[in-house]
Amino acid sequence: MEKIIGREKELSKLADYMQSGRSEFLAIYGRRRVGKTFLIRNFFKDKFDFYATGIIDGTFEEEMEAFHLALVRYGFKGLKARTWIQAFENLAQLLERKNRNRQRRLVVFIDELPCLDTKRSGFLHALDLFWNSRASWIDNIYFVVCGSATSWMMRNIVNNRAGLHKRTTHTIHLRPFTLGQTAEYLASRKFHWPHLAVLQSYMVLGGIPYYLSLLDPRKNVPDNIDSLFFSSEAELEGEFQRLFKSLFKSADTYMEIIRLLSTHRDGFTRKEISEKLSLADNGVLSDMLEDLEQCDFLRRYNNGRRQNGGIYQLVDFYSLFYFHYCTRKVTDEHFWRNHLGTPEQNTWYGLTFERVCLWHVSQIIRGLHLDTIAHEYYAWRSRESSSSVQIDLVIDRADGIVTICEMKYSKDEYFLTENEYRKIVRRMETFSRETQHKGGVQATIVTTYSLHNNIYSEISPVAITMDHLFK
Repeated sequence: MEKIIGREKELSKLADYMQSGRSEFLAIYGRRRVGKTFLIRNFFKDKFDFYATGIIDGTFEEEMEAFHLALVRYGFKGLKARTWIQAFENLAQLLERKNRNRQRRLVVFIDELPCLDTKRSGFLHALDLFWNSRASWIDNIYFVVCGSATSWMMRNIVNNRAGLHKRTTHTIHLRPFTLGQTAEYLASRKFHWPHLAVLQSYMVLGGIPYYLSLLDPRKNVPDNIDSLFFSSEAELEGEFQRLFKSLFKSADTYMEIIRLLSTHRDGFTRKEISEKLSLADNGVLSDMLEDLEQCDFLRRYNNGRRQNGGIYQLVDFYSLFYFHYCTRKVTDEHFWRNHLGTPEQNTWYGLTFERVCLWHVSQIIRGLHLDTIAHEYYAWRSRESSSSVQIDLVIDRADGIVTICEMKYSKDEYFLTENEYRKIVRRMETFSRETQHKGGVQATIVTTYSLHNNIYSEISPVAITMDHLFK
């Protein structure tokens, strides 16, 4: 089996739970294509006492048939159940028979669990009964469930308020790779790309293992992007719709929210989203925004440390690229290569680099040696200045000093001009005035390579480079 890359923390948790000496109910969630199934199959080496998977968009009859066939495959001899209560009773009997005189763990894995919960099927009640009355009584059971429909997993398993309330013993939120994990993954697949090339591919695909697996080490970054998105047989054509329809039952509204957020780099408040999409500003919208946040499509940040009112910003790189370039119906099969160095592409790289930095805040903090100092970080938007002042990353330290981070993408050393220097000074002054901050305010420039030394570079005593983001 292929070696797993970049999941050391998750593998360590799985190993610890194996040694707990009690029954375990583990729920793993995360967006589609992030590697949930691969993680579990790799950890257990496909050695399960029972394994079943739901069928995306399957009917009740199809889900029941698939579950029964899985039971038969692992040794069940009885008739096919007509209800989920009967199906889980069959599973309980199978497991109890397998568990006689056993010393090792009894491992059960149900993949794509949300698919089994078809309309009016009674699946959740049956799962509740199975765990509470049978499975949890088996001290050595290791029961693992996962699913890409993150909203279903969160409401019905992780945060269930009924029979399964607090029944899961552990949860794992499997997130996309960081830049460092992406570089490690690509190196394991015989890529010899420098950090800039890995960064450029990350800005398009994000840290989604499946998307990264489609890259060809024999091609450079532009040719890979053309092959995946713009060629006549593009492998990722139609992926956006497939992705959202697999995650959410009412996918169209979710896609509209993502489309709207793709149009504004700074994001929108919930009220603004409600007004622009003509959606009721109620709990349903709150749930959808939370779903998208749990799936790592967007982030919610407050405007300043003590101010209420969340702002939602799109941070999923694949979605950003899709809405910026793939909705145009491009016919040029070498579109990305033929637009290298154009102002539009350079602007897109610059804006996307900012989001890469926001996905790697902990690396920036370590690079500034602030991880040993108590701190908070947030974004800040001016409420008073005549021309909008937005600071994407403010690090507020316990010693009273505030660090304002400026993100600048460049294919070489970054040359800070007088005009940009004045803009940074203005942001610092506006922040100090409006927040009435009494301590010092510093600036740090985060760029791909080093900051060119000139009379303006002194505004950033410490510069963070792309290499810090890979650590």
